[in-house]
Amino acid sequence: MTEPFEQEGPARLQMYRHLGMMPQQLRQIAATGRGAGASLAGQFEGMAEFLLKIHHVIIARNGFDPRLKDLGEGAGDQGGFLVPEEFRAELLRITLESALVRPRARVVPMGGLTLRYPAIRDASHASTVRGGISAVWSPEAGDVSSATNEPTFAQAVLTAKKLTAYTVSSNELLADSAISLEAILMQLFGEAIAYFEDDAFIAGVGGAQPVGILNADALVSVAKETGQAADTIVWENLIKVYSRLLPGSHGRCTWYACQDTFPQLAVMSLSVGTGGAPVWMNNGVSGPPATILGRPLILTEKAETVGDAGDIVCADFSYYLIGDRQAMTVASSPHVKFINDQTVWRFIQRVDGRPWIDTALTPRNGTLTLSPFVALAARA
Repeated sequence: MTEPFEQEGPARLQMYRHLGMMPQQLRQIAATGRGAGASLAGQFEGMAEFLLKIHHVIIARNGFDPRLKDLGEGAGDQGGFLVPEEFRAELLRITLESALVRPRARVVPMGGLTLRYPAIRDASHASTVRGGISAVWSPEAGDVSSATNEPTFAQAVLTAKKLTAYTVSSNELLADSAISLEAILMQLFGEAIAYFEDDAFIAGVGGAQPVGILNADALVSVAKETGQAADTIVWENLIKVYSRLLPGSHGRCTWYACQDTFPQLAVMSLSVGTGGAPVWMNNGVSGPPATILGRPLILTEKAETVGDAGDIVCADFSYYLIGDRQAMTVASSPHVKFINDQTVWRFIQRVDGRPWIDTALTPRNGTLTLSPFVALAARA
């Protein structure tokens, strides 16, 4: 997993140049080692003071703080103010604590609207690996011309999408308790960003939003068992999902499932002759296992409802790319909720996400395709 962009410095300028960054962005990183908003580090005592200064400019209209000038993209109600990176980092910390995909994905910096990230098109291992590389055994002075070394390269194109969120606070809270306002807004927006990013990274359809893993070309769907009843889960389902994982993903994958699956997971059993044995919970005294086949299980409302495709998924999120544009703005307005004497706060972040590979793999031996993203198909 890549480190956050704001922690990467001049040592990686060459990598950023290959990733398509423009000269002005490279100069900024060279000078500061950080992205937009870094020059304001330490200028505000906290998020509360930053938000109050915006409030004074937009609502109270009693002067413009010169520190906001470097952050402005126009007047606040016209364009918003870029969030200083120290506060953005705190928001992302909250996001990481509650997110499913972002902490496990490959996060890459975006120096502009679009980033073309290199990838290898590895569709089959029938005769080559890594998209076209082969090796042959050869005697001394033997002919090695039958070996190939021409991998098929591809590009994963990330284009920044706009994710917006807003909340409402009373003007009394704003006037009387800036610290409370900071705590509320940081928590609300951190959790909101995590929630809606995850929703798009999992089930996004592309276009104006990221492409989620459930809509990935590389997704492998495992059919239900013969005669399996609708909206049920059996142990054989999970075994077959796990068996379709890409080689190398078994030690990195994470299961996630709809919370409605828990009652069936809890009583799941393996048939043995005329009897059977529990395979997930052995008793009702200890807490339920946090793993399936040794890999973490996360119950989440972001998964599809039980019985639908995507209610149980095993995924290696290191094969998912998140393009972080590293630009977050905040604006406030007294007009939307004027009659209620409330202030509306709006955050905007630009981000994109998509699977790193665009096809499942046909293994050298075996007939079933493999993928880092495997979902249980619908059981209707």
